[in-house]
Amino acid sequence: MRISGTSQRRFRASRWGAAVLAASATVSALAAVAAQADGPGGDPDPKLPTVVLVHGAFTDASSWSGVVERLQRNGYKVIAAANPLRGIPQDSTYLASLLKSVKGPVILAGHSYGGEVISQAAVGNAQVKALVYINALMPDVGESFTTLTAKFPPAELTKALKKVPFRNGDGTSGTDVYVRADKVHRAFAQDLPVQKTDVLAASQRPLALNAFTDKLTKVAWHDKPVYALVSRQDRSIDPGLERFEAKRAHARKTVEIDSSHVAPVSHPQEVEDLIVQAAKDSMQS
Repeated sequence: MRISGTSQRRFRASRWGAAVLAASATVSALAAVAAQADGPGGDPDPKLPTVVLVHGAFTDASSWSGVVERLQRNGYKVIAAANPLRGIPQDSTYLASLLKSVKGPVILAGHSYGGEVISQAAVGNAQVKALVYINALMPDVGESFTTLTAKFPPAELTKALKKVPFRNGDGTSGTDVYVRADKVHRAFAQDLPVQKTDVLAASQRPLALNAFTDKLTKVAWHDKPVYALVSRQDRSIDPGLERFEAKRAHARKTVEIDSSHVAPVSHPQEVEDLIVQAAKDSMQS
């Protein structure tokens, strides 16, 4: 069957028109999705609180990357703070200063040692609407890492640490604590591939030795809503201690997952879910 030249031109035109309409519909649909999500392709949703994330010892802010990506896709403005890891007085003061620069309500999350830091830094800050503790330490006033963890069997990580002395520019000296490179996988992040824990071992940031004995002088979890995530396979902080802390702080929600100590890295979705729950609850209260 032969089609005339006029018919062919009409046929091509109709196909071109249909393609344009289809493309326009696709663009419109994608634009609608972006507008609803307010993710990385657009501005954060101004109705949502800002999420501030505080990493723990031996890591840096990049340990929150998987959580940050998910929060941003859901329209949250996120700040993954750089924790100095120099001890509670310095680190909590530094974080408190950062929090004062954030406009509007804040959901503050801390991982591991970062839990100690957020507990003291958030005191007196009405903008902080909830505290989220991920595999975290939560000493009370007058308690330190050492006195708190002594209540439970020592974690495997305690046998995997090494001390390295250092000197400051003013001539004073101190001691840093690292995780032995050959123990990072087993005692810190056993659910990550060895190739990844090798990178963590090489790039780890040490914690000042004095941070282990620094006592908290004030804590915010007595007065602010608490959310906690417990990792059942945590070899760095005893899971029983994490449960005790959550109960003592009257956590509104405690989630338990099968994870190592580095849940923000190995289970970012579960961590993000808990943070979002805290954010939603804060908006309804």
